[in-house]
Amino acid sequence: MTLIHSPMTNLIWCLGALAVGGIIGVSFGAVQDAARRRNERLQAGGGLSSGWAVMPGSFRRVAYLLLALALVQGACPLLFTDGTQWFVSGGVVGGYGFALYSQLRQRLARNRLG
Repeated sequence: MTLIHSPMTNLIWCLGALAVGGIIGVSFGAVQDAARRRNERLQAGGGLSSGWAVMPGSFRRVAYLLLALALVQGACPLLFTDGTQWFVSGGVVGGYGFALYSQLRQRLARNRLG
C-alpha cells in the first residue's frame, strides 16, 4: 500500500507531530514543576541534607521523557518519516518552553503581589 502525499496530508501529519510533541513537552514540564515545588518544600523544611540533593530523581524523569518519545515513535511511525520527526522535536521544545514560560509568569505575578 502506498501513501499519497498531498500537501494537505503533509500538513495534517506535521500538525499532528507538533501536537504530539507539544503534549509530551507540556507533560514533562508539569512533572518537572511538581518535582521543583516538592524539593522547595523539602528545602524550606530542612528535609534536604546537602546541596547535591536539590533535584533528586531528575535522571529518572529525563529517562521517562525519552521513553515517551520512543513509545510515540513505535506507536506512530508515520510521525517520524520524511523530516516530520523535526516537528515532533519542535513540539517537545515548544511545549516545554510553554510550561517554563507559564511558571515564569506565575512567579512574576506572585512577586508583584507579595
